[in-house]
Amino acid sequence: MDRVRELASKKAAVIFTKSSCCMCHSIKALFYDLGASPAVHELDHESSGKEMERALRGLGCNPTVPAVFIGGEYVGSAKDVISLHVDGSLKQRLINAKAIWF
Repeated sequence: MDRVRELASKKAAVIFTKSSCCMCHSIKALFYDLGASPAVHELDHESSGKEMERALRGLGCNPTVPAVFIGGEYVGSAKDVISLHVDGSLKQRLINAKAIWF
């Protein structure tokens, strides 16, 4: 769990994903479209990916991927991120965390 917390706080935007997850791909594309360059950790390519997935579940991430952190804070899964984008607050969160600049 410490490793996940450490990775989640290293960059302004962090996404834990799996390479085969279509929602993970969509969330990454949304962040790129907004001008952010998130740190992406693909759990199926990490040597400790299964342990990291258990840690994400322990932090309340359900489903475990995509798990999005902005400014070191857990924002949620794809559904939560899309809701933030629709209500207009995702971009402001990214600006506040210095993941994008305007």
